[in-house]
Amino acid sequence: MPFPEGRGTLRISPGSQSGFTLIEIALVVFLIGLFSALVIPMVTGIGDDKLATTSRRLAGTIKYLYNESALSGLEYRLVFNLDRQTFGAKRLERDGELLEVDGTGKLQNLKGDVVFSEMNVTGRGSFTRGEVTLEILPVGWIDETIIYLTEDKREMTLRIMPFTGSTEVYEGHREF
Repeated sequence: MPFPEGRGTLRISPGSQSGFTLIEIALVVFLIGLFSALVIPMVTGIGDDKLATTSRRLAGTIKYLYNESALSGLEYRLVFNLDRQTFGAKRLERDGELLEVDGTGKLQNLKGDVVFSEMNVTGRGSFTRGEVTLEILPVGWIDETIIYLTEDKREMTLRIMPFTGSTEVYEGHREF
């Protein structure tokens, strides 16, 4: 095909066409379908398991407060109200004033039908009612505590580790 004003001709070689082959398109569609089949069931179940969600939220709050105490050099207190089914943190200021914590650690209700069924604090005993306060010290210490959460007939056990502030979460009722 000649160009105007004698600029040459357009030559198309057989291997220079661009685009995707039918095999490449089919492979992409297959991979999208595969990923969708794996991910969608996980996404649709989010938020349904209130017991597991509450356990993870409580474990995260404990670790956060443990780290905040170490970084700020201030003592934190995690207060559980077993009658009202709430938990929240307070910070002991250097002048001795005890302040409510905002953000992570603020007073929270347990979700849905999740309840504290029991708490065991090493050296202090077992609690099923009332208020239980755990001190989180800036030297890196929190009392070893076992928390039993229940929703209907399911139960989860949370074990707070004293030297790391980590919380191990177990399905069912565990004794330690």
